[in-house]
Amino acid sequence: MADAHTPRRIVVVGPGPQFKGGIAHYTTSLARALAEQPGTEVHIVSWTQQYPALIPRDFIDRASRQTLLEGTGIRVHYLLNYNWPGSWRRTYRQIVALRPEKVIVQWAIALQGLPLGYLGRWLARHPDIELVYDLHLVAQKEATRLDYRLTRFGISPARTYIVHALKTYEELQAAFPDRTFALSEDGQRTPAPVTRTVLRLFHPVYDMFRPEAGFDRAAVRAELGLRTHVFLFFGFIRKYKGLHWCLQAFAELASRRDDVSLLIVGERFWHTLAPKRPLTRLRQAVFGLLLRAFGRKPSDEQGYDPLALIEPLGIADRTVVIDRFVPNEEVPRYFQVADGIVLFYEYATPSGVESIAANFRLPILATRVGHFPETVVEGQTGYLATPADLASMAQALEQLITHPLAPEAIGQVAQARSWQRYTEVVLGTP
Repeated sequence: MADAHTPRRIVVVGPGPQFKGGIAHYTTSLARALAEQPGTEVHIVSWTQQYPALIPRDFIDRASRQTLLEGTGIRVHYLLNYNWPGSWRRTYRQIVALRPEKVIVQWAIALQGLPLGYLGRWLARHPDIELVYDLHLVAQKEATRLDYRLTRFGISPARTYIVHALKTYEELQAAFPDRTFALSEDGQRTPAPVTRTVLRLFHPVYDMFRPEAGFDRAAVRAELGLRTHVFLFFGFIRKYKGLHWCLQAFAELASRRDDVSLLIVGERFWHTLAPKRPLTRLRQAVFGLLLRAFGRKPSDEQGYDPLALIEPLGIADRTVVIDRFVPNEEVPRYFQVADGIVLFYEYATPSGVESIAANFRLPILATRVGHFPETVVEGQTGYLATPADLASMAQALEQLITHPLAPEAIGQVAQARSWQRYTEVVLGTP
């Protein structure tokens, strides 16, 4: 424990700001919030490569001009390479050399089980370090036996866990039925060595993206060709996020109303490399073989292209598509121009897009899956629909028009899920 003159040194392990995606945003936001706590010194220890090199996708943010760490004293150390086990040991040594009080590891996918499992085991040898695993999920959709083993290996070393939903806590208990866990909502740790503390905390509201003062909503809507009521789908286009459902439900609504628009802003997850390049084709072929070896079907994800539904559904005149990765500087304009965010997921883990929307006081339209029944207050902060039920989803969209929600109510929820509260609990100083 640091004395009055020594800062509490905290290390956050996860993708640094050079990477795309919600976990990179989360890692950056968590580090910023920890650095704002009195007497802390925060370091991000980042991957250089998060996944096997043969995965046919570009994970680097090459568009943003701002890293979202400007004005902070946070240092980022790009060290951990999935494909080079020697870097795992080097990362461990450099973390220990920092003499941290806490190491907070971001966990979001079983594929990272080997490097994070070994790193965690080495760090667990140091009783002066509290090893915390921040669980964005435990059970993956359609998980294979290998996924299960990698998850158990990857997250087992932790002394303390963070979950963002009770569902994740239940998944953790199911993964380790022989362990005892103590659920804490106030930051108190259970001292018994055989018991692991689980901090239950909602995903905080992102404050790195803020509404722009003087934003001319009408002008931007006119520029984009949007109509009176605007629904936003934002983020990577992946099958589990249900854009195919969103498009079909919107088409049903658009058949009854001519005053609605759907704004789709995001990068197709598997369309980031030049498809005709020989190296891309080789990576796709090898990756497909790996997926089959792991018991997965490549076509489920790599062949997914819901944007192809727009013309057959007859909604091309109501749909605006920004089909690219959006840099940090552009994010606010799309949330400020919308009336609600659509999250018709097939299954859900705590959503960074949901957290961005709360900071813009945008209602959430989501399916009753995952954590959404916990985080969306029906008729106050959003509306919930039945998954795979297009009529229910279309009804949720229309409810936002016929029964609009007060931004003040959404703001109250946002205040209750602040990063300050979150970091106080993580640090054990609420």
